[in-house]
Amino acid sequence: MYIIKKPPVDFTTDVKPIINKNCITCHGGVKQKAGFSLLFREEALLGKTESGKRAIIPGDAGNSEMIRRLTLKDPEERMPYKHDPLPKEDIALLTRWIDEGAHWGEHWAYTTVKETSVPQPAAFFGLFKSKSKWASNEVDNFIEAKWKGTELFASPQADKQTLLRRASLDIIGMPAPENIVRQYLNDSSAKAYSNLVDSLLASPHFGEKWTALWMDLARYADTKGYEKDDNRNIWHYRDWLINAFNHDMPYDSFLTKQIAGDLLPGATDEDLIATAFQRNTMTNDEGGTDNEEFRTAAVMDRVNTTWQATMGTTFACVQCHSHPYDPFKHEDYYKFLAFYNDSRDEDTQADYPLLRHYNDSLQTELKNITNWLQNNASPAKAKEVYTFLKTWQPAYNSLTCDSFTNSALADTKWLAVRNNALCRLKNVDLTNRTQLIFRYQGYADGGIWQIHMDQPSGPLIAAVPLKKTKDGWTISKAVLDPQSGIHPLYFTYTNHLLKKPGDTGAMFDWFYFTSDIAVASQPGYDSVEKKYWRLLNANVPTTPIMMDNPKNMHRTSYVFERGNWLVKGAAVQPGIPASLGALPANAPANRLGMAQWLTSTQNPLTARTMVNRVWEQLFGTGLVETLEDMGSQGTLPTHRELLDWLSYGFMHGDKWSMKKLIKTIVLSATYKQDSKILPVQLQKDPGNKLYTRYPRVRLSAEQIRDQALCISGVISNKMYGPSVFPYQPKGIWLSPYDDAKWVDSKGEDQYRRALYTYWKRSAAYPSMLTFDGVSREVCTVRRIRTNTPLQALTTLNDPAYIDLARQFAFRMQALAGKDVHQQIQTGYQLATHHTINEKSLQALMNLYNSGYKQFKSNDNKACEMVGGINKHTNAETAALIVVANAILNLDEVVTKN
Repeated sequence: MYIIKKPPVDFTTDVKPIINKNCITCHGGVKQKAGFSLLFREEALLGKTESGKRAIIPGDAGNSEMIRRLTLKDPEERMPYKHDPLPKEDIALLTRWIDEGAHWGEHWAYTTVKETSVPQPAAFFGLFKSKSKWASNEVDNFIEAKWKGTELFASPQADKQTLLRRASLDIIGMPAPENIVRQYLNDSSAKAYSNLVDSLLASPHFGEKWTALWMDLARYADTKGYEKDDNRNIWHYRDWLINAFNHDMPYDSFLTKQIAGDLLPGATDEDLIATAFQRNTMTNDEGGTDNEEFRTAAVMDRVNTTWQATMGTTFACVQCHSHPYDPFKHEDYYKFLAFYNDSRDEDTQADYPLLRHYNDSLQTELKNITNWLQNNASPAKAKEVYTFLKTWQPAYNSLTCDSFTNSALADTKWLAVRNNALCRLKNVDLTNRTQLIFRYQGYADGGIWQIHMDQPSGPLIAAVPLKKTKDGWTISKAVLDPQSGIHPLYFTYTNHLLKKPGDTGAMFDWFYFTSDIAVASQPGYDSVEKKYWRLLNANVPTTPIMMDNPKNMHRTSYVFERGNWLVKGAAVQPGIPASLGALPANAPANRLGMAQWLTSTQNPLTARTMVNRVWEQLFGTGLVETLEDMGSQGTLPTHRELLDWLSYGFMHGDKWSMKKLIKTIVLSATYKQDSKILPVQLQKDPGNKLYTRYPRVRLSAEQIRDQALCISGVISNKMYGPSVFPYQPKGIWLSPYDDAKWVDSKGEDQYRRALYTYWKRSAAYPSMLTFDGVSREVCTVRRIRTNTPLQALTTLNDPAYIDLARQFAFRMQALAGKDVHQQIQTGYQLATHHTINEKSLQALMNLYNSGYKQFKSNDNKACEMVGGINKHTNAETAALIVVANAILNLDEVVTKN
């Protein structure tokens, strides 16, 4: 007789689900009733309960208070309190778990990614390995291994035309250009599909497609958000993303530059532009708001975005309390926040700090200035001047002033002073600072601005006459008496020419304390100084970037009690959750060090998160369906071993190459399967979790538009540059503060790809919102696909789509001549790459004939459908436009099959 021994109870798969469902709401990160918490092992085993009895005694369930309370009959004593008792099976499982030692175990997603062996089919009663007849690569081995015992099998490979459309939409986000189409369809070799994939990966449209994905994660918008939602010039960052994807920038570098590009040695302008990833945070320009409150909100948003976008976790929970389900403590949030909390931005209206983009001639002048300073001042001074000319930083923003008398923060944005004004600027380092450069507007002549040290009647270190400025903001300078140390400065302003007590004499933007660029007696000084001031005042485009405070402007970070930014707890230093290891050896305790940890091969989440996201883009659903949560409350992976195999290969074999990862997946037999569903598949695997067919997925908002542009033959291949304004109905924008209006772009800008569309957070492009586009106030990890009548109403009636249907009809006529049958066949071929069947052709012919009959008898309707009187205005063309519109709305066109 043999005794079959049960395997040990697994905490992650057996125990944790019971605890999360029944216990953690009262005994976890948010609440710890009776002093008992089940969030961490040390708390559960060693923490003192109110009764003084140990809830869990490893190896002794009989004396463990937790088991006793679960089995009591009295509902006032039995746990869970005021709920039904646990099933006997669950109590038995918990009892056996404690008797076995109450081992905790780690959630699968928080363990380091390890190399995973590829499963192989077995032959001769499992004694030998054989080779799969179906698998194209290792991906398929993992997929096929899950079919054992299910009676399921692979679907046939999709036809050549279907694979062309599928791969094109997935890799470049739009139908393939005609040259790639011809090359593939005329290629009869075994490598035809592989060659197609290589061509698509090499296309400049690849970067546009994957940038569209990242823009949701980066909460990219052309406006600042909140009530005013004013314009923000940040499109250089979108262009940086396109270039990064097109050049297959390794994903670890891709992340590092966006998180800490400014901290890289010898950081370039491109590295600085990359950091705009974390400047897509919203800025509140509404008057009367607290700038420190919204600066803090932006910093917290950066923390949440970093974790959601790169590590797929719900770390934001931890800002108010320890995580209810995952191993992150309350203070972990604020240690991580400290990486971002020392940045220079302070909710300013101008979005400082900004990278100032010089044209070639100005950039040459800057180079000449820095070279001269290298030789005639010092390398340190040259670096300081270069940074200041490129960013106007590090400057003290006037909105940090306080203690106002006859002065105020105008609209809570800028320091405004009246006659006999007084205010304070705290904690200014004056050591070796003999010059003050400031940006201001003067509203009246005759003003005197004085700067006192330590107190209003303290030593006078500068007296500056302020004149009325002609063209708004200007930058000027003042000489400071030499001082040392950090001091509060008191500003006074007098102007007896101001007639009314409420008249403003001047308004300040920022203050930069420095020293002269060099000794004035140096040969060439006068010429260099003129160039310096010309660059300083140059009106140039800008992009918001990340920049840390220098040491003398350091900002201390604290734990916020219960997440309230006004209630500061203990001070903290930058750090990562102990449950996920530590910063790499010798890594600096700043954003760069954090990025090194994030992209380390020891980080368990980063590679898995991106691999899972790529899989979701290609198959419609991730291997872990909850892209936003890989934690213990997220869904379990359908193919954990495959996820780990791809993740390990992504980091090690592929060296973080996105293109190699995508190619591996799209070359698999799994990806190339047909979409037709068999009854047995519908019965046994309705959700297609086992991938015995390719899923049918509706195209994204961007793809719907881009595909229509391509099919109609009007898409612009113009790349990069400021966002554009394709047709939008009037009245969508209501901008009372600046009276901004949506003015339709002209020419080819009207037909550019969707990712170039101007994105206003409070009134995002409506037709894309209808197809589940997001407003991007915060990071969006996963768009949930919906199916509403508004979608059909949009593509059937939106004037932008009617215009594209017109262009499509004109194209059909140009390519197919006057024969209507041939026109419709050509249109269907252009839209799907397939030949239309007789039944569908007849249905579209009936639609054409019905339209033709109406338009023939009503010239006004025909004129309206064609869009006015022109060479196309006739009943035949009007009817064909109706057919073109129908083709653009076919299920096989708006769906990826």
